Amino acid sequence: MDLKGRVVMPGFIDAHAHLDSIGINLATLDLRGIDSIEELKSRLREYVKSVKTRWVMGRGWDQELFRERRWPSRLDIDEVVSDRPVMLVRVCGHAAVLNTRAMELTGLLNAVDRDVIRDERGNATGVIIEQALNKVEELVRDSYTLDDYREFMMNSMKYAASLGVTTVGFVSVDLKSLQSLIMIERELGNLPVRVRAYLNPFDHGIDIIESLRQLVKLVGLGFGSQYLRINGIKVIADGSLGARTAWLSRPYNDDPGNSGRPNYSFDELMSIARRSSEAGLQLAIHGIGDRMVEVILDIYGKLGDAQVLRHRIKHVSVLREDLVRRIRELGIVLAVQPHFVISDWWVMDRVGADRARYVYPFKTLIDNGVMLGFSTDAPVEPLNPWETVYAAVTRGCYEGIELCKYTENERVGVADALHYYTYGSAYLLREENGLEARARLPRRLHNN
Repeated sequence: MDLKGRVVMPGFIDAHAHLDSIGINLATLDLRGIDSIEELKSRLREYVKSVKTRWVMGRGWDQELFRERRWPSRLDIDEVVSDRPVMLVRVCGHAAVLNTRAMELTGLLNAVDRDVIRDERGNATGVIIEQALNKVEELVRDSYTLDDYREFMMNSMKYAASLGVTTVGFVSVDLKSLQSLIMIERELGNLPVRVRAYLNPFDHGIDIIESLRQLVKLVGLGFGSQYLRINGIKVIADGSLGARTAWLSRPYNDDPGNSGRPNYSFDELMSIARRSSEAGLQLAIHGIGDRMVEVILDIYGKLGDAQVLRHRIKHVSVLREDLVRRIRELGIVLAVQPHFVISDWWVMDRVGADRARYVYPFKTLIDNGVMLGFSTDAPVEPLNPWETVYAAVTRGCYEGIELCKYTENERVGVADALHYYTYGSAYLLREENGLEARARLPRRLHNN
């Protein structure tokens, strides 16, 4: 075929994205890139003039960019909206600021909860993190109807397709999102993109792992259609560097009394992992801090079948050399997000110069034979794959990112970037040999 000088390449495969959140974000206030609390208030003031939903939602702010050099507070939001609940989520998705009305409605204003941030006088600032944020997000999502979700999911999939993303590893999938995808596929006969779903371990009191275990017993691995398959379970084991909740082996450079923390005890995480493995489900565990990655590797080592089922770790933002060796030895695959390098321009403040070499060591992982799948964690990072490729290849050197001064050797070539955004991500989704081999993959791997 004469392409007249043009290039054809495979569709991009985003190994880790949140289709539901992308769809919600497309319909809510975008706060990405704002440089002050005053601008945040100005955008919110304009937005509330037209939005009719009960909750006022937004996402994308980063306090590191603010001229005020502080986090926003509920009092800031109250100045703009005081009669309706407001939640504005930080870009990382691990912290948010609520107004007083939202804090009252959720019972968090006077709650004794370590994830509700308080000032030196003990007053709730309106900032919440991790589990408290999860509870509020669940409450907000419960307020959306199934028709709302169908619209969110359809818009996000069309948006992905418009960017050349043809397959998405959809993580942290709740039952309402899954139901809406099934309904869309039944109505249309297919989906705009292929979706590989990783469900939460529990959803509104339902033990999802046990439910999937029973389903696997009935129909076997690889159930689903060409367009929609359930692959496994997603677990968020720690937080983020931006919110200083990722679990590090040493304290944060800019918060010496804090090393972050895990979201689960070892026994709790081990139980989820063992039950998932016994059900034949692939695990996708979020681990950003090096201490958290170390614990996840301990768990995968105890399971013994991590390579067979291709259990993986997501993010691995801070990774010591000894952990790289263990990942290679255990055959663990990684879903990484190169655009974090640019978005986390402040990361040197968190880890200091002596740990710079541990941050997003993509080339080191490639050179050690570790299989990577490139992804965006959208809407945390832009879904546009070319922005991810750019970040992997340039490593923020042209944006003056301080990390580049210490780790320019971790830049990835264009060909490698495209490889890990296509074949690499397909490998993580257990489809590198085509859809027809999907159900046989665990056994074939075991035999090899």
